[in-house]
Amino acid sequence: MSDQPGAHAEPGKGHHQSFWLWVMCLTGVDYFSTLGYQPSIAYENAGLLAPLATIVLVLVTLFGALPVYWYVCGRSHTGQGSIGMLAKLVSGWGGKILVLTLLGFAATDFVITKTLSAADAAVHLITNPHWPLSVDDDAEKTRQTIYVTSFMLVLLGAFFLRGFREVIGLAVVIVGVYLVLSAAVVGAGVEHLIEHPERLEQLAHRIRGGEWFLKESERPLAGTGLFTVVAISLLIFPKLALGLSGFETGVAVMPLVKGSDSDDPHEPKARIANTRKLLVTAALIMSVYLICSSVVVACLIPPEHLTKADAHGAERHGVADKELKAKDRALAYLAHGENPDGKLLPFFGEWFGTAYDLSTVVILWFAGASAMAGLLNLVPQYLPKYGMAPEWARATRPLVLLFTVVNLVVTLIFRASVDAQSAAYATGVLVLITSACTASVIDIWDRREGRWYRRLCWPFVLITIVFIYTTIANVYEKPDGIKIAAFFILAILVTSFWSRYARSRELRFAGFKIADAESRLMWDTIRDLELSVLVPHRPGRRSLANKEAQIRREHRIPRDLIIVFVEVELADTSDFVNEPVLQVMQEEGRYVVKISGAASIAHTLAALALEMAKIGRPPEVHFGWTDDSPVSGTLGFLLFGEGNVPWMVRDLIRRAQPDESKRPLIIIAGTA
Repeated sequence: MSDQPGAHAEPGKGHHQSFWLWVMCLTGVDYFSTLGYQPSIAYENAGLLAPLATIVLVLVTLFGALPVYWYVCGRSHTGQGSIGMLAKLVSGWGGKILVLTLLGFAATDFVITKTLSAADAAVHLITNPHWPLSVDDDAEKTRQTIYVTSFMLVLLGAFFLRGFREVIGLAVVIVGVYLVLSAAVVGAGVEHLIEHPERLEQLAHRIRGGEWFLKESERPLAGTGLFTVVAISLLIFPKLALGLSGFETGVAVMPLVKGSDSDDPHEPKARIANTRKLLVTAALIMSVYLICSSVVVACLIPPEHLTKADAHGAERHGVADKELKAKDRALAYLAHGENPDGKLLPFFGEWFGTAYDLSTVVILWFAGASAMAGLLNLVPQYLPKYGMAPEWARATRPLVLLFTVVNLVVTLIFRASVDAQSAAYATGVLVLITSACTASVIDIWDRREGRWYRRLCWPFVLITIVFIYTTIANVYEKPDGIKIAAFFILAILVTSFWSRYARSRELRFAGFKIADAESRLMWDTIRDLELSVLVPHRPGRRSLANKEAQIRREHRIPRDLIIVFVEVELADTSDFVNEPVLQVMQEEGRYVVKISGAASIAHTLAALALEMAKIGRPPEVHFGWTDDSPVSGTLGFLLFGEGNVPWMVRDLIRRAQPDESKRPLIIIAGTA
């Protein structure tokens, strides 16, 4: 018998690891690329209050999301993130369903990250003056956007087949160039506002006058005080939740962060510390860009180029998308020198704008790389392990091809619209952050190691409440997001349970763990018997002597054959593969094999019999008659690891051992 992991044991993963700053660029292509559309979406949702709502968002990021994920990466260094923490805290089928639901939200987040970013990259390309094809109307623009978006997604998938090393190297170049060019645009805008303070005064005057929100359904307020402005900003900021993306991805790519050669694999302190540097650096950089860009956009870009509302809050009907020159590309609008005050810098104009467009297109296209990295890390750690995906789901290339097909379908459904996908993106981001907050609170409360941990729990409770409010407000304002997420969740649940059903008759055996040296000696003894007779036994129902007498009488077993009783203790029956502990002892002068930590009685008995068949004559497994119906037996087997055990053991052995001469015999008998 082997006590080493078998075919179904989770394989070790040998990710290429890099310096934390380079890995930050991989997550940054998602996080930083939102500057391509975040400023215009912020104005679309918050109007003139976009800068103040963005400040609230930044405060929530630095004092809410960042502390939570600082804690999460210390408790989930394998990259499982908040989902992995919750999976450890909640067991059984309830825990599995919770994990699958969160994977649905993660899939929503990561898939929409790729499709939305690629769609916005297509917008930047098509609206550039050097674009070779004419865009005469909105229908033609939509058609070209779909084609370009689909091409970018296919290209991203093809590139990802080459591996992580090339992806990280390219991400460093892409992020570096984009941040430098964005700093030039945003910095020039800030300098322009310092030189022309009347622009800021005009913005403040309009806010005080009540023209804070550009929407036909809401009348401008007659006057707005400071308290009212702050209160409104607190209510509005959930609409800007796109700016919170990147944290879950930052933890998901932890296996790619290089630590120290002296790191303990069970607690790699250097890798954890480097990941925390990654999170802090990314959050600080993005915070500066978000605040400065929102102020520059609100002050320097005319509202009619950003939204379909005019300066007085009235809806401008019949406005074509091509007339909204800054929509989904506010910073590119400024880089092209289209600001009414003139060029912010002498070299701003068509050529610099084109260079900025290209940089934006590349980082938006590559934003899917961090999302793909997150998916490729999360899926193999859960679905195959739960038996809810085929074994090929552990491999990178098949998953890349699958996700690419899903991305193309999503692009066609939403017709490559940035607005249509933003709600689903924000919903996925917020639910994952809220789950991280919840997992952190539960984990901290369970640990409670001293006064410091008890004090730490309450700030995390407050952060959790903030994100629960943010998530609910976002779902209430944009219910389409939860509908899209529900589709992903339903798809994952249906396919996962179908896969679990289809794979239920696999002999999923990862090996036995021998409890002690005495058990090892007696295990070798019973395996060397000329013929072993295994009899499953439920302890507590009757004595071994009574059970043996009944078995010998009903099954006509001669006295000279030794009976080995087998007692199986189930652990989490929702697990697909376990490594149960095998202990052999003598009770009442009889051999008893006690197996604990099993996921299924039938699989454990079949594996035990097959292990014994490897040496000498295959054993016989004797069962009493069962009164379970086929339906109840099958459901019991699938859900609770029990059911019609004799029939399932026979079926598992037949599937696992094609040579009939080497199969253990299954014998069922009972009184008439």
